[in-house]
Amino acid sequence: MCALDKCMYRGFILFLTFLFYTAYHLSRKPISIVKSQLHRNCSTVVKPADLNITDNDTWCDWAPFDQNNYQSLFGYLDNSFLVAYAIGMFISGIFGERLPLRYYLSFGMLMSGLFTCLFGLGFYLNIHSLGYYAFIQVMNGLMQTTGWPAVVACVGNWFGKGKRGFIMGVWNSHTSVGNILGSLIAGVYVSSAWGMSFIVPGLIIASTGILCFFFLVEKPEDVSCTPPQHHVSQNRNIYHLNRSATRQLELIQVCLTQRGVVEFSLCLLFAKLVSYTFLYWLPLYISNVAHFKAKEAGDMSTLFDVGGIVGGIMAGLVSDYTGGRATTCCVMLLGAAPMLFLYNYIGQRSLGTTIGMLLLCGGLVNGPYALITTAVSADLGTHESLRGNSRALSTVTAIIDGTGSIGAALGPLLAGIISPTGWNNVFYMLISADVLACLVRNITLFNDITIQQGFWPLLLIPVMF
Repeated sequence: MCALDKCMYRGFILFLTFLFYTAYHLSRKPISIVKSQLHRNCSTVVKPADLNITDNDTWCDWAPFDQNNYQSLFGYLDNSFLVAYAIGMFISGIFGERLPLRYYLSFGMLMSGLFTCLFGLGFYLNIHSLGYYAFIQVMNGLMQTTGWPAVVACVGNWFGKGKRGFIMGVWNSHTSVGNILGSLIAGVYVSSAWGMSFIVPGLIIASTGILCFFFLVEKPEDVSCTPPQHHVSQNRNIYHLNRSATRQLELIQVCLTQRGVVEFSLCLLFAKLVSYTFLYWLPLYISNVAHFKAKEAGDMSTLFDVGGIVGGIMAGLVSDYTGGRATTCCVMLLGAAPMLFLYNYIGQRSLGTTIGMLLLCGGLVNGPYALITTAVSADLGTHESLRGNSRALSTVTAIIDGTGSIGAALGPLLAGIISPTGWNNVFYMLISADVLACLVRNITLFNDITIQQGFWPLLLIPVMF
């Protein structure tokens, strides 16, 4: 097949996988928008004339989130999703290697759409059970794990290493685009019928699942295209993998010993902790601190994701130009820490300051996160010692993103626990996580350089601190 046809297929696959993961993130976002509607300041709400009010402070809230511990309850809901997601991610890579990606993605999106809609139906069925919403969150978290390893493996099948940082930096903007669309769609219904804030995104992701089933092309070989360069290995020590459990464990062990996998996994854990805390708590923070209404707070929070789009693309471009993925991540993480501090203290002084700080924080926080989950994962998963096949790529992606998902679960949980003591403490936690993300990656690089150059006494410096 000619190069033009292959180029068209690549563009088509890039567009489809972008659309698919946009839908995944779009369906995750409504909970953060709806929080400020489930627990409101009822003194500012007009009381219906025919309503018999027994509690003037909580009459407009949605039980069980009408209690004083509502922030902790929101944290439980977030963690029901995120802990299930973190656990499921380690398993998802294994299934992603063994099942056709087209079927796997289609099933995941259809089921994720179902559980997202079921959460919204709680509004219309007048369900006030925390257990119901937590169960829905757990099941949705498990279904959402089908997305990331599969789409990265699919893109890795079609693209070589050439300008992977830039290509995947642009492509990974699906995360921020999905967050923005999810916020805007949920914001349309949040004040009138918050159930639709879940049902509409649920129908959208289910529709993309149907689209995936009919149109996704998993590999270039399926349409007689030449595979990218990384499929041809120059290393004679090739790992021939089969579908046995023993071989799968061997593959996981090989992936874990691959240079950079553990380090970037730990770095992503702390980076994702910060990113997901913003994902789930930023609208409520803006509503509480700046006193915006639920829709306005949701709309304002999308600026963080707009900055994330730019940050992800810039991180990819810089890392392609310099060849330093780790250095790019560390510089952006170090820049994010003081920006988070400034946003907390001066970010709400004026509308212009709020917009500017949200854009900067979004770019610096999401840039490293985007780079690690895309270009870095693909680089490590297509190393010649792993033969660069989709199985190894899916496993490496699942290991890195699964470890990162532990941080994604910890961040919102800690925010729910810490926020009653003051938002300042939440930001101190986020700043500490950014610094730790940089340190776990930098210490390894520092040690490698000192050993190679014979400056072994310098290894004592990290211990002194």
